[in-house]
Amino acid sequence: MFHMDSKVRQKIIEKEGTEFPAKTYKKLVLEPAFNHAKENFILPMIQIHLAHLIMLVEQRIVAKDEALNIYRAIKKIDIGELKKHPYDPSFEDLFFQIEHFLIEEAGDIAGNLHIARSRNDMGIAIYRMTLREKLLNLIQAALNFRQCLIELTSEHIDTVMIGYTHTQQAQPTTLAHYFNAMTDVLTRDIRRLMAAYQTVNRSSMGAAALTTSGFPINRKRVQELLGFEDMIDNAWDAVAGADYIGETAAAVQLAGINLGRSAQDFLLWGTQEFGCLKLASPFVQISSIMPQKRNPVSIEHIRSLLSTVAGNAQTVLTMIHNTPFGDIVDTEDDMQPYMWKAIDCLQNVYGLFAGVLMTMEVNREKLLERAKKSFANVTELADTLVRTDRLSFRKAHEIVSAAVRELSSEGKESLDDFHLDLLNRHAEKIIGRKLSITEEQFKNALDPVHFVRIRSLEGGPSPERMTNTVRERIRQQEELEKWAEEKRKRLKEKREQIEQIFAEWVRENE
Repeated sequence: MFHMDSKVRQKIIEKEGTEFPAKTYKKLVLEPAFNHAKENFILPMIQIHLAHLIMLVEQRIVAKDEALNIYRAIKKIDIGELKKHPYDPSFEDLFFQIEHFLIEEAGDIAGNLHIARSRNDMGIAIYRMTLREKLLNLIQAALNFRQCLIELTSEHIDTVMIGYTHTQQAQPTTLAHYFNAMTDVLTRDIRRLMAAYQTVNRSSMGAAALTTSGFPINRKRVQELLGFEDMIDNAWDAVAGADYIGETAAAVQLAGINLGRSAQDFLLWGTQEFGCLKLASPFVQISSIMPQKRNPVSIEHIRSLLSTVAGNAQTVLTMIHNTPFGDIVDTEDDMQPYMWKAIDCLQNVYGLFAGVLMTMEVNREKLLERAKKSFANVTELADTLVRTDRLSFRKAHEIVSAAVRELSSEGKESLDDFHLDLLNRHAEKIIGRKLSITEEQFKNALDPVHFVRIRSLEGGPSPERMTNTVRERIRQQEELEKWAEEKRKRLKEKREQIEQIFAEWVRENE
C-alpha cells in the first residue's frame, strides 16, 4: 500500500496549519467570498434581519422590547467601516461576523434573530436581492441604449443604403431600417431580462435549511416586506433551485451575442473600403507607426467584451450543470460573481456602444451613390415586369437574371451599364418578344429611392412606414420605462416601510 512520505505530509501541515481554515482554502475560497460579500451583501443582509425581526414580533415569537434592542444593535453596524475590514479567519464568513457583532451589542437575545431561519434560505434571498438590483440597472442601461437606437432610426429614415444577405449585396434599404431591426432585437432582450427579473424576485425566506420550521412564522409577510413579488412555495426548491440565475445567465448571454453581431457590422462598415462611417475622435486610436490610421478600437473592444459577457454567462450555466439538487456551494459564492461580471460588463457596453453610434458620422451620399450603381436594385425590375407585361415572376426573374449575367461576364458591375435595349434583347430570346416597359419605368425600377419608397408594408423600410414604426417604438419605450420605474419604486417603498415600522415601535416605547 502507498504511504505518503512523512516529510511531504509535514510540509503540507506547516503550510496549511492545523486549524480551520487551511491557508490555501482561506486564500482561494473564504477570502474572495468575504470580499465579494462585503461589497454586495451587507445591505440586503441588514434588510433581511429587519424584515425577519418584524415578522417574529408580529407572530409573538420575539417580544417587541427585545426586538428593539436587536434593532438598535443592527443600526450600529458601520457599513463603511465593515467594507474596509480584511477577512478575519476567526469568523467563517460575513454572516457570522455580523452575528457576533449583534450579540456583543444586544446580548444573547440577538441570537433569537436566527429563529426559524438558516443561512440557506437567507443566503438565497441575499443572492436574489443582489441580482434583482443588478438586473434593474442592466435593464435601465438597455433602455437607454434603446432610446438612442430609436433616435438614430428617426434620423436616418432617408439614408438609403444596400442591405446584405450572406455578406453579399441584396436589396436597397435604409440605415433606419437596420437601426430599427437592432431596436427590435434589443426589445426582446429587454423582455427576456424582465422575465428573468420576475423569476429572480421570489422569496426563499422561511424555507430555513430545507424543510421550513416548527415555529409559526409568516413567510408571506417577510416576502412582502422584502419587496419580493412571489414566494417559492416548496422549501427544498427554495434552497436548491438555481434556475433563477440560470435563466438570468441565458438572457444575458443571448443579449451579448445579439449585440455582438451588430458590432461586427459597424466594424466592417467603418473600413476605408466601405467608407460608410467615421467614428468620433474619442472612440478611435492612432497607430504608433502608420500616420493615416484611425483604429476603431472602441468597437473592437465592444466585440471582445461581449464575448466576455457570453463566456461569463456560460460559466454560470456550466457551474450549475450536473450539481446535486440541494443546498450546495457550486451555485453560491464561487458562481455568483461570474453572473455579476457578465451583467456589469453588458451594462457598460450598452453605454459605450450608445456613445459610439450617437457621435459617428455617416456618409449618406456615398451610401446612396453605391446603392444607385448596385445590381441590388434589380429585384424591383423583375417585379415591374410582372406588372407591365403580365409575366410570371419566374419568367421575369429569368430575363433580368440573364441580362445581369451578361454584364457581369463582361466585367461590368454597375447599373450605369444596364440599358433597356439589353433587357429587351434577352426578353426576345426567352419570351420571343420585346417588353412593353417604358424607358421611364425601366429607370424608375432601378432607382433605390423608389425601391425603398414602395416597400411600405408592415416591417418595410419606406419613409412613411418607418415614421409610423418610430412612433410605435416610442410608445413601447414609455411602457418599458414605466415597468422599470415601478420595480425600482416598489423596492424603495419596502425599504422605507421597514424603517417606518421600527420608527413607530421606537415612539411607542419612549
